[in-house]
Amino acid sequence: MQPILSIAAMGGTIGMTAPAPGEAALPRLDAAALVRGVPQLADLAALRTTTVCNKPSPSIDVADALTALAWAEAQVDDGARGVVVTHGTDTLEETAYLLYLLWDRPAPLVLTGAMRRPDLPGTDAPANILAAARVALDPEAHGRGVLAVLDDEAHLAARVTKESSTALDAFTSPGFGPAGRIHEDTPRFLNPPARRLAPLPAPAPGPIDVALVEAPFADDARMVRALLDAGYPALVVAGTGLGHVSAATYEELAAAVARGVVVAVASRTARGGTGRATYGYVGSETRLIAAGVLMAGDLPARKARLLLHVLLHAGLRGDELAAAFAERSRV
Repeated sequence: MQPILSIAAMGGTIGMTAPAPGEAALPRLDAAALVRGVPQLADLAALRTTTVCNKPSPSIDVADALTALAWAEAQVDDGARGVVVTHGTDTLEETAYLLYLLWDRPAPLVLTGAMRRPDLPGTDAPANILAAARVALDPEAHGRGVLAVLDDEAHLAARVTKESSTALDAFTSPGFGPAGRIHEDTPRFLNPPARRLAPLPAPAPGPIDVALVEAPFADDARMVRALLDAGYPALVVAGTGLGHVSAATYEELAAAVARGVVVAVASRTARGGTGRATYGYVGSETRLIAAGVLMAGDLPARKARLLLHVLLHAGLRGDELAAAFAERSRV
C-alpha cells in the first residue's frame, strides 16, 4: 500500500506562467496543476492536494502561514507520512522559519519553490517538487521539523536563506551547509536529527508589530527614531559585525529599552552571528547587552523578527523573554 503524501500550493514562481509569449509571469497554477507536471509522484505515494493561496511570496502573511500550518497538521493527523508546501522563493525562508517555530509533528513539513517558472526551458519546478516529495516521504526526515528542499539539497528552516536572486542554486545555509542531499533519487542526511525545542503557541493572524531596520554606514539614527516614533513596541536591528550599531543609534536603542520597547540586534553578515564580550565601545555588543538589548546569535534579522513576534504573542516578557530568545537564537 502506498504512503500518503499531501501537497499544498501557496503561489510563487513555481505556480506562475506568462499569459502570452514575451509577457511577464503571473500566478496561474494551482496545486493540482503542479502535481500533473510531475507524473513521477504517482509512483511514490497516494497524493492529496490543496491550494492554500496563490500569491507572490512578498504578499504572503501570517494568516496564510497559519492556514498552511493547520492544513499540514490535519493531513498528518489523517495519515499523511509527510507534507510538501510549494511557495515563492523570495520569502520562503521566513515562512519556513515561522512554521518551524510552530510545527509539533514528527512528520516532516517540507517547503519548496522554483527559481525558473514552469513555462520556461530548463525550469526547476518539477525537479524541486519531486525532490521535496522524496524528502517528505523518507523515514530519515522524520523528527527534523521543517525543511526547505531545492536544487536537490535539504536545508533546515532555521538556517536556510536565499543567496541569489536568479541562480538555480539560490538557497544555502551559510556557515552550516545543507542538512542533506538527494543522491540517485534518495535523500541522504549528513547528521542525525538535532534536538528540537518545544513548539511555540501560534500567534494571532494579524500584522507583525516588530519593525526591522539595518544599521548602515554613517548611521545617524534617524531611521531607528522614525520607527520608534511610529509606535512599534519591538524592533530588530541588523547590526554590523558581531552586532554593532553607531553611537547615535545606541543612544536611541538604550533609551527605547528603558521605556519598555523590546529591542534585538542581529548581525547583517552571512556567517558568525552576534557576539557577547569582544568589544566595549559605545554601540558594541557589550554596551548593547548592558542596556538590555537582546542579541540574535546565529539568527539573521529577518528570522529574529519572526521569533520575537511569536514569543511576544506567547506573552513572554522580561527575563523569560530574554531566556527564550537566547535559547532559540542558537540554531
